[in-house]
Amino acid sequence: MVSINIPSSGMVGFVADLAQRLGIGDMRTRQGALARVVSGLAGDEGAPDDTERLIIALRRSKAIDGPTMLAIQGQYLNEKFHV
Repeated sequence: MVSINIPSSGMVGFVADLAQRLGIGDMRTRQGALARVVSGLAGDEGAPDDTERLIIALRRSKAIDGPTMLAIQGQYLNEKFHV
């Protein structure tokens, strides 16, 4: 895992740059596809966007740990919904 300084703004670019630097892309799984279908059928519009999928891929690849993932996700969502 790498040491990461999480910025207070520009999270979309930060996550994209981090993933590119580490050679990590969106890691879609069969379980994720099933979850998206079930969520859609249930009327849940909470599907992750591209940036959220990259954050998940960073965690799944073990490039970041759980607390770092939560910090990045929290900062991204704060920026996304409070701009």
